Amino acid sequence: QVQLVQSGGGLVQPGGSLRLSCAASGSIFSIYTMGWYRQAPGRQRELVAGITSGGSTNYLISVKGRFTISRDNAKNTVYLQMNSLKPEDTAVYYCNVRCSTGYDSDADDYWGQGTQVTVSS
Repeated sequence: QVQLVQSGGGLVQPGGSLRLSCAASGSIFSIYTMGWYRQAPGRQRELVAGITSGGSTNYLISVKGRFTISRDNAKNTVYLQMNSLKPEDTAVYYCNVRCSTGYDSDADDYWGQGTQVTVSS
């Protein structure tokens, strides 16, 4: 019903920048929150950044001041601009969208396919 397609990511040197994008499509009635999670090997998935429909944002403390989340409501797309990247940012990054598919339907969570971000010299 709802599909998320991620783009961006890859290999970057420490101090570099990357931009992730995630476009949602399908039977979307209303999008509430959008966000980015990451999971490094042997670690639990963690919330990196989130943004509400009103534009309020929250960040993992270790990325605050380096990462910026934004959304384009007209395109149902969320972005993550990552600057001053560090080796500890290396992980698979997943986008998350919480949305409803109808006027009377409950909101559900949908996930992107994941994209690898590797920060290494």
